[in-house]
Amino acid sequence: MPLISLKNVTLSYGAPPLLDGIDLTIEPGERVCLIGRNGVGKSTLLKVLTGELAPDGGEVRRAPGAEIARLAQEIPSGEERLVFDLVAAGLGEIGTLVRDYFAVSQRVAQAPTETDWQRLADVQHELEARGGWAIEQRTERVISRLGLDPEASFAELSGGLQRRVLLAQALVREPDLLLLDEPTNHLDIAAIDWLEEFLLGYRGSLLFITHDRFFLRRLATRILELDRGVLTDWPGDYDNYLRRRDERQHAEALARARFDRRLSEEEVWIRQGIKARRTRNEGRVRALEALRRERHERREQLGQVRLRLGEAQRSGKLVVEAEGVGFAWGDKPVVRDLDTLILRGDRVGIIGPNGAGKSTLLRLLLGDLEPDQGRIRLGTNLQVAYFDQRRAQIDDAASVLDNVAGGRDRVTIDGQDRHVLSYLKDFLFTPDRARQPVTALSGGERNRLLLAKLFTQPANLLVLDEPTNDLDAETLELLEELLDRFQGTLLLVSHDRALLDNLVTSTLVFEGNGRVVEYVGGYTDWLAQRPRDEAVHVPPKPKAAAVRRTQAPNRASARLTYKEGRELAALPARIEALETEQAALQGRLADPAVYQQGGEAIVELNERLATLETELSEAYARWEDLEARGSAADP
Repeated sequence: MPLISLKNVTLSYGAPPLLDGIDLTIEPGERVCLIGRNGVGKSTLLKVLTGELAPDGGEVRRAPGAEIARLAQEIPSGEERLVFDLVAAGLGEIGTLVRDYFAVSQRVAQAPTETDWQRLADVQHELEARGGWAIEQRTERVISRLGLDPEASFAELSGGLQRRVLLAQALVREPDLLLLDEPTNHLDIAAIDWLEEFLLGYRGSLLFITHDRFFLRRLATRILELDRGVLTDWPGDYDNYLRRRDERQHAEALARARFDRRLSEEEVWIRQGIKARRTRNEGRVRALEALRRERHERREQLGQVRLRLGEAQRSGKLVVEAEGVGFAWGDKPVVRDLDTLILRGDRVGIIGPNGAGKSTLLRLLLGDLEPDQGRIRLGTNLQVAYFDQRRAQIDDAASVLDNVAGGRDRVTIDGQDRHVLSYLKDFLFTPDRARQPVTALSGGERNRLLLAKLFTQPANLLVLDEPTNDLDAETLELLEELLDRFQGTLLLVSHDRALLDNLVTSTLVFEGNGRVVEYVGGYTDWLAQRPRDEAVHVPPKPKAAAVRRTQAPNRASARLTYKEGRELAALPARIEALETEQAALQGRLADPAVYQQGGEAIVELNERLATLETELSEAYARWEDLEARGSAADP
């Protein structure tokens, strides 16, 4: 039985309709990718599937009891709850119990009162009665896998981490149908890899919107395309879709050309003189009127972005040379002992987790920041065009026109003088849209605007910091073609693995503690070359007080004294704190910089590590003893 089916669904916010007689069926176990240009109504279709929007017409059928969850593209503003509370909220009513358990456990682990102990026992009992322990563990597992701090305030997180929290909120429900709207936006490569593996093993059905071609190729078993209100089903993989789409567009262009030629011939006939009108065939007149109506109602295909980049005179052979470069923000090392040489024509990708310092590295290489150690030498005749992922170069209060032309009517592109409206049309901005303020633009439109502004500058060094966010797949492919033709030097920060594979000739990779290693080739080449024993980044464990299911609240302490029951309840939190400190010390001892501080510091770290190991052994032994005694008392 289908999880959900749509029959002849229509939805319009005016003419033309966003959804024009849509038919769709999603079966259990499918992984379906929905693609289409920005603004065609993909997110709107997801809202219809969840019931957030009611269609103007047609029928939406959902399987009885089917659970549907959606990850929205927008990040909510003004949300100040803790990460754990927000994720647990995705569970509905039982999520309230899980949140209460988390909050009370935190108080018990710090400065408990008799009320706290009683509340903990009550919540534990209710969770057990409703099968909530598996759900509590699921919540912690999802939070841990996405590298989130459950005690952090959502409002204080970066945009990338906020998106991870919303993703966790959708995943924790384990719905029958999971709807994801651009799930990879603002995630780093490690998080995207984990998400792919998670979704490949996901038992429910999946419908997702993405511009990440690597992600799409790996996950999709079927592709849907939304174009001019019509939904087309394309079985098979993405490459098959691209081939068949080109064939369809070619056939459509031929059919429209034949239609337009026939209409033109009939218009010539109807405008003939009196002699022709005397012999006018009324059937032919009615046919012409039908042709006119059909032409009026025809929805033209959305225009295609036309990208051109003005190239400056060639730079010197040397572009950037870094020798022994080190840089830190306070006590946190960002770059240590970096040596690299970038020559004219090189295409260098930069890979690393969110917050590792990729944008800082760009600023160092461009000379905007002075290194703490070492030196940066820049080449001659460099003309830099810089795409900033924060879009700081855009004036939100100004119009699209003024951002590109600065109040002028014309711009010079690759030596040719063009009217600014004509130039912006290449980036799919209509004259009306071009006169609107930037605040009215969507994320994809803002990225297109920044590209339009960037490409007015002749450049021989192109620096792109996450240029692909919010771009549709078609625009992304055109950007890739442009960059492939670019004759200058390219520095590219991106989490788009396909873009890295297709463009760059070498890659600088952040591998932790400020260590940046250079590899030949793109993303796939890096995977093949990196050391087999390379430490894998493991997201931090949640700080949730871990009074686990194994303690089975009141039953586990039935034959224990009151004091021993309290000790048993507090032991998991103590063990987790010791393990956290142990991991931190091991990380410090693995850092070569520690050994430059002298032998006394190393001795102190090793002594503390030995003490922690003893305390952990004793804590585990005590936990096992109390657990065994409590379990033996069970009937």
